[in-house]
Amino acid sequence: MVFTGVLLAVLISPALAGSWAIICAGKSSNEIRTCDSHGCGQYTAQRNHRLHQGVDVLCSDGSTVHAPFTGMIVGQEKPFKNRNAINNGVRISGRGFCIKMFYIKPVRYKGSIKKGEKLGTLLPLQKVYPGIQSHVHIENCDLTDPTVHL
Repeated sequence: MVFTGVLLAVLISPALAGSWAIICAGKSSNEIRTCDSHGCGQYTAQRNHRLHQGVDVLCSDGSTVHAPFTGMIVGQEKPFKNRNAINNGVRISGRGFCIKMFYIKPVRYKGSIKKGEKLGTLLPLQKVYPGIQSHVHIENCDLTDPTVHL
């Protein structure tokens, strides 16, 4: 019985799940947002009086956003308490991962999804934050650094 539990833990290990898919259509890699007047995109970048708890992957407004790994879309996520044009996203779980992806209009809020499949469309960040480098925000549910998987 112990062997079965150990084997199961190895099978869902994030280390064995491999790199994530390219997040944004038209990109050849998952490039992390650099710094602009609205802040920086790397994990733990300083944001006013807090640290950035995710990673911002560059993507053009209106671009197709792909699922980074095979799993289940388990629900809607909203990054802001107020209503605005970019307050939308999803939570995805699978292959040992659980992430939140913000600033997208998803094709659906529940159900299975495959690595690289269309997850949604990037919302118009420029309408809310003029001059920002448009991006998808990716945050691990446990708030650890997702950079290694990109």
